[in-house]
Amino acid sequence: MLPRTAAAAMPRIGEPGGGIRPRWQTGQVKSRRSAGASASRGMILALVIVALIGIGLAAGYAALRHSPSPTASGQGRVRPAADASSARSPSPAADPRSSTPAATTQKAAHSPAAKPLAGKVVGIDPGHNGGNAADPSYINQTIWNGRASETCDTTGTATDSGYTEAQYNFNVAQYLRADLRRAGARVVLTRTTNSGVGPCVDRRAAILNKARANVSVDIHADGGPAWGRGFSILEPVADGPNDKVIGSSARFGLDVQQAMLRGTSMPVSNYYGHNGFEARDDLAGLNLATEPKILIECGNMRNATDALLLTSTRFQKQVATAIAAAITRFLTRP
Repeated sequence: MLPRTAAAAMPRIGEPGGGIRPRWQTGQVKSRRSAGASASRGMILALVIVALIGIGLAAGYAALRHSPSPTASGQGRVRPAADASSARSPSPAADPRSSTPAATTQKAAHSPAAKPLAGKVVGIDPGHNGGNAADPSYINQTIWNGRASETCDTTGTATDSGYTEAQYNFNVAQYLRADLRRAGARVVLTRTTNSGVGPCVDRRAAILNKARANVSVDIHADGGPAWGRGFSILEPVADGPNDKVIGSSARFGLDVQQAMLRGTSMPVSNYYGHNGFEARDDLAGLNLATEPKILIECGNMRNATDALLLTSTRFQKQVATAIAAAITRFLTRP
C-alpha cells in the first residue's frame, strides 16, 4: 500500500495523464460520437430521398401532361383535340337559328312525295254548259261519236228546286282542278266558264286527246227516278279509237268508286248499272278517248236526299277530293 501523500499525488484513472481509461468509458465516448455521425448521415440521406421523390413526382407529372390518354392503349378511342372545341360550341344542326330546318322543309315541299302528280296531265270534262239551253240549234246539231250519230250536247238535268247539273259539274271541276294542281299535275278543262254553249261532245274528247292526258274524267249528275239513290261509273266499250284503254279505264273506274265510298256519304247507285258500274258504247266522250277515261254520275238530282248533297259546297269539295285521290292512286300505282 502506498503512502497517502504519494497516492494523492498520482493521477487518477481517467484523468489526463492517468493511463488507460476503462473499457466501458471508452465505449460510451465512441458510442456518442458514432451516434452523432449516424444522425448526421441519416438526415442527409432523408433529405436526398425527399429531393429524389420530389424530382420523380415533378417528372411524372410533366410526363402525364404530355402523354396520350390511357384509352389510347386500345381500351378506348382517343378524342381528337378538335372534338373538345366542338363540344364547347353547338353544331349547326343544333343551333335553333340555323337555316337547316327551313332548307329541309323547302326540299321536302319540292320532293316527289309532296308533288306526286308532277309531270302528269289530267283531263277534266265538266258535262254540259250553263248557256246550252239558250242555243238549241247549236246543241242539237249532229256529230259522230265514233260508233253512231248523236246530238252535239244537251242541257243536262236539274234538281226539283232548279239547281242545274251544269253548275254542279262546273263547281266540282274547279275544286278538282285546284286539288290536282297542288299535287303537281297540269290540268286541261274542256270548258272554263259556266255561261257558254258547248263545246260539242266530240270536240271535248278531241281537246283531251290533243293534250295527251294521262287520264281523264267526265263529271256529271244523273236525272233518274225520284226513288233512286247513289252514284255510278260509266266505262267505255272497245270500238276502235279507245281499244288500248279499256282495261286501264276499268281499273281507274274501280279507283274512283272506292275513293267515293271512302270520302263521301253518297252510296253506290241502287237503280242503275251493276254494282255501280255500267258499260256504255253510245257516248262520244268514252268512244273517242285515247287515254284511260270514265264518266261519273255523282248522284241522282231527282232524289231529294241526293239533291241535298249535290247542292252542298261541302259535298262538292268531298267529291273533288275523292276523284283527285283516285287519280293520284291510278297514276302513281307501280
